[in-house]
Amino acid sequence: MRLKHSGHAASAASFTLLFATFAAAQQTTPHLTLQQAEQIALASHPQVQAARNEVAYANQLITETRSAYFPTLAADLTGSQASHDARIGAGFLSDSALFNRYGNGFSVNQLITDSGRTNNLVASSRLNAQAGAQNLEATRYDVLLAVNRAYFDVLRAQATVRVASETIAERQVLDKQVTTLAENNLRSQLDVSFADVNVSEARLLLIRAQNSLDQAWAELARALGADQVVRYELDEVPMPAAPPSAPDDLVTQAIAGRPELASLRASRDSAYKFAEAEKDLKRPIVSAVAVGGYIPYIEQISSTRIPGVYEGAAVNVNIPVFNGRLFTAREEAARQRALESDQRLRDEQQRLTRDVRVAWADAATAYQRIDVTAQFMRQAALALTLAQGRYDLGLSSIVELAQAQLNQTQAEIENVTAKYDYQTRYAVLQYAIGQLR
Repeated sequence: MRLKHSGHAASAASFTLLFATFAAAQQTTPHLTLQQAEQIALASHPQVQAARNEVAYANQLITETRSAYFPTLAADLTGSQASHDARIGAGFLSDSALFNRYGNGFSVNQLITDSGRTNNLVASSRLNAQAGAQNLEATRYDVLLAVNRAYFDVLRAQATVRVASETIAERQVLDKQVTTLAENNLRSQLDVSFADVNVSEARLLLIRAQNSLDQAWAELARALGADQVVRYELDEVPMPAAPPSAPDDLVTQAIAGRPELASLRASRDSAYKFAEAEKDLKRPIVSAVAVGGYIPYIEQISSTRIPGVYEGAAVNVNIPVFNGRLFTAREEAARQRALESDQRLRDEQQRLTRDVRVAWADAATAYQRIDVTAQFMRQAALALTLAQGRYDLGLSSIVELAQAQLNQTQAEIENVTAKYDYQTRYAVLQYAIGQLR
């Protein structure tokens, strides 16, 4: 019985271990790299999806505008009932006879020339579609920058939480040591109070760091275009190279590579093409029309027999003469809109030039902070070691030791902040010059 019971116990223990392993596997934190985060955002972010829809819309407008090149064919089915021998008496000079009939036929309209208006409208539509494609690229850039910022913010917040947790552990050790010494009358209660304050201060630091981490996770979910916050296991990203020594070449890259500028250039060219199209309104329009059909039933109202088959063709030339300066106003309005687009392009170039110089200065400063904060951390660690030794020997008060601990914590936070801040600033710089991929 004991052997049997022991076997059942071993089986139960094995099952419990297997279930625990399976549950742990199910609860494993999902893994995420920066490249994977960027791919997820580009595939699912609503801003990117909306920009794609806008591009599809602009491409359909090209087809819509080009339709003027092709003939239009319409089929007609007409039946009428009227009084015998009656005529239309109202409406300008109408005097047509009314009679019972049924007929069917078709009509064909073909534009021969509108003096280049359709050509300019099609060119304007194509340029608008190019502007939409560049706007899509600009939206992708915005989403990628948001992902990079949120990703590094999470890593920075996690590092700060780790520093705060380690600070609590270290200060609790000192608190316990000082309390033991005070119980043996080797330290005063003032020292115990200072040690307790240091522990409380570290706990407040952890609370603030945890709050920053929660906010960073929320921002990452938004950047990914996700509906729910998922806490991933994030990979560290290798440190990028140092920024260039001067921003002049970066400004040139930005002017050539930023999709916003390319979009504004295409929009400007589209505006000028549309202005040309509006100017063409004053020119003649030549079109052709053809009709044909069959009238299977018609009630004769006179001795003249109306044939049952009909056809006809005509060419029409429409020459604008006067319409209250409508076309002149439309041309001038389109020209002013084109001139406005020139100034918007110029303004955007100036703004991007400023953004590149500011981003370069921020990246250069952040890069310099890495070495300075590393040195600060080494000096703070050495100062803490010396302060701890002096306090243990009774050569200094706990105030000096507490200040050394505070300096070390501040140095560690400054160091991790400088690291991730440079990675973020470098991403902003790549975004500014149109090289963020």
